[in-house]
Amino acid sequence: MRLLALTFLLVTGTLQFAFSQSGVKDSVIRFPFVGLSYGVYEPDGDLKDRFGVASMIGLNAYYKTAKNWVFGLSGGFIFGDNVNEEGFLDPISTNNGQIIGLDGLYADVRVFERGYLISANFGRIFKFNKPNPNSGIILTAGTGFIQHKIRIETIGNTVPQLRNDYLKGYDHLTNGWQLNEFLGYVYFSNRQLINFFGGIECVQGFTANRRDYNYDDPTGEIESKDRVDLMYGIKFGWILPLYKKKPAAYYLY
Repeated sequence: MRLLALTFLLVTGTLQFAFSQSGVKDSVIRFPFVGLSYGVYEPDGDLKDRFGVASMIGLNAYYKTAKNWVFGLSGGFIFGDNVNEEGFLDPISTNNGQIIGLDGLYADVRVFERGYLISANFGRIFKFNKPNPNSGIILTAGTGFIQHKIRIETIGNTVPQLRNDYLKGYDHLTNGWQLNEFLGYVYFSNRQLINFFGGIECVQGFTANRRDYNYDDPTGEIESKDRVDLMYGIKFGWILPLYKKKPAAYYLY
């Protein structure tokens, strides 16, 4: 109950702070804002040879100036269940593509895409004046870090070749720096109750394999090829603007 009460006080305090200013309707104002986002992405470049369509859940923290410039940080968790990499489990598979566990049965092995992205971004809002001059077309660009790998799960943990450090020989851990661009629309409500954004995002990752070896490589050599991992998707999200509290009025008599 104490934790619930503290959570309630924190949320109500934040909302009181956020909803206390009315200048958003009449003029361009400066304020920070945070948000949650969700996107669906189609891979391209080297990434499409490894994965299919994936999703990303993100957190964003930005500051908007009085001239509608925006800058801040964003991060996202990449996940999906479409793995296109062929033959990466062949060293431990039978001729029919199955893996036999310690119990003598075919193992239930499941593979997924997992990764994350972090970025520092900068851009601008081009105002429409309706519903207010703080809303409009938003264009941002950024740079940062991206990582992805194949996550392998064995139901019942019956395959010793897919335990602990052995997994590193199959997961194709890859990372590097990235560029990203976003074009969309951002809406700040006059009543400050509904605030959102949506648009198109593109990501260009300049990455490389980070494992010392891949078991599916018959040469046994380190994969040293530079990669270009591309993602194109639709992203939308919810925003909480953190407006400053209006100053109290004082009257002299």
